[in-house]
Amino acid sequence: MSKLRRIVCVRHGETTGESSTRYHGATDVPLSDAGRARMREVAKSLTRECFDLVVASSLRRSWEAAWIVSGGAPVRLEPRFREIDFGRWEGLTKEEIAAADPQLHELWQAGAAEFDFPGGETRAGFRERTLEGLQGLQQSGATSVLVVAHKGTVRTIAEELLGSTLEDGQPQLGACIGVSCAVDGTWHLGRRGSNPAGLEAA
Repeated sequence: MSKLRRIVCVRHGETTGESSTRYHGATDVPLSDAGRARMREVAKSLTRECFDLVVASSLRRSWEAAWIVSGGAPVRLEPRFREIDFGRWEGLTKEEIAAADPQLHELWQAGAAEFDFPGGETRAGFRERTLEGLQGLQQSGATSVLVVAHKGTVRTIAEELLGSTLEDGQPQLGACIGVSCAVDGTWHLGRRGSNPAGLEAA
């Protein structure tokens, strides 16, 4: 049985590739100065938190953010927590995608089940490898874990544990999502298992 009782997921900050407006998945863009400053703010907000394990994806914007947020603690790299590969849409804005691939863009925005990023990783494949990474956390023996990764990774982990969908657009760059396990084994938003199910602690 897993000992894992708490995961705090942090999405990395802004990058030199302008991740707030451009889709960088497999592209290894580093944090910008603004992104590093935001990660230092997150680090301050977590100074009273204790983690058995700090995990980041193998992309630089993730592991650099994890190193800052954890105060220089050892960071375990988990390649399965990389963001999805957006294929030929890598580095483009939503407007540029709409202009280049209007029909695919429409399918994407409609949430079509058959949609996959052109020339990129399948959504099913991304979900499968991310959940394999989550299983690794559950088998690690850690009770409290800090994961610093990407929007898609954080959403997949949180939604799998909660059994529900996060709000559109969440988490924003540099934002946190905490989930905790109650005595009955159910997971809830919040960094403490005693928090009510609706609490969105960050």
